[in-house]
Amino acid sequence: MNKINNYAVIIALFFILTAPALFCQSLDIPSAHHGISFGNSTYFNGIRINFRDSHVDEINGLNITFWRAKENQQAILRGISIGIMPEGGYMSGIQLGIGGIIAERELSGLAVGLLGAGSGGTISGIALGGLGVGSGAAIHGVCFGGLGVGSGKNISGFAVGGLGVGSGGSIHGIFVGGLGIGASEDILGFTFGGLGVGAGRDLTGVNLAILGVGAGENLTGLSIAGLGAGAGEELKGLTIAGLGAGAPVVKGITIAGFGLGGEHVTGIAAAIGTLRIQENGSFTGFGISAFNYIKGEQTGVTIGIVNYAHKLTGVQIGVLNYVRDNPDYLKALPLININF
Repeated sequence: MNKINNYAVIIALFFILTAPALFCQSLDIPSAHHGISFGNSTYFNGIRINFRDSHVDEINGLNITFWRAKENQQAILRGISIGIMPEGGYMSGIQLGIGGIIAERELSGLAVGLLGAGSGGTISGIALGGLGVGSGAAIHGVCFGGLGVGSGKNISGFAVGGLGVGSGGSIHGIFVGGLGIGASEDILGFTFGGLGVGAGRDLTGVNLAILGVGAGENLTGLSIAGLGAGAGEELKGLTIAGLGAGAPVVKGITIAGFGLGGEHVTGIAAAIGTLRIQENGSFTGFGISAFNYIKGEQTGVTIGIVNYAHKLTGVQIGVLNYVRDNPDYLKALPLININF
């Protein structure tokens, strides 16, 4: 019975001390701005316990709340914030939210929200969200989102999204997305997308995907895709694709299960099916596939069942070798065709 009575006294004391918050007042010990505060103090340094924050200016220290804030978008919270859903304008330090973390303008430090962590502005530091982490501006640091990580602008650092990682700007660093990773501008670093990795402009670094890897402009580095890899302008480096790979310009080592092609291909190109060069294009290097179809100039060596080129400076090795611009008696030859 003594323990029960003690608990009752503690609970009663707690509600008595926090009751001023209901009237936008506070009980501050030993002074109005320093020490321990019970209630909705708007400027305080130290330990502050309040039911619901409202129109707060600045809190430095430990801030404990029990309900979501009201009209608290301009608040500056520095230190440790703990509650159902800590919320403010500028939040720095350690933020722990049972529901989530909401920063109107900036969130920095360590933020852990069982549902999510978000900022209308930037996020920097470490952010963990049970469902996701989101920013209206840039993200810098380490982020884990159960469903995803997203930013309206750039993301730099390390991020893991259960479904995906997405940016309205560029992505720089190491990123893992359960379904995919995408950026409207550039991606630089290491990426793994369960289904795909895509950049609106340049994709540079090591990129792995079960389905596809693609860039709107240039794809450079090591790219491995279960189905295909491609770029709108240039594909350069080591590329391995289960089905196909291609770009207007291809440079480096390119290996594709079914076919690969482009307008200008340089380096080592290998495919089970077809190596195809577009009309008036060029191939320079070593190519091997069942059908090497070069509708332009070949410089180097091709090996296949059938080799075709408009113009040859090099060697064709295969069952049938055809060079359109050769003299009639050298156009089609079995086994080998040589022209230097």
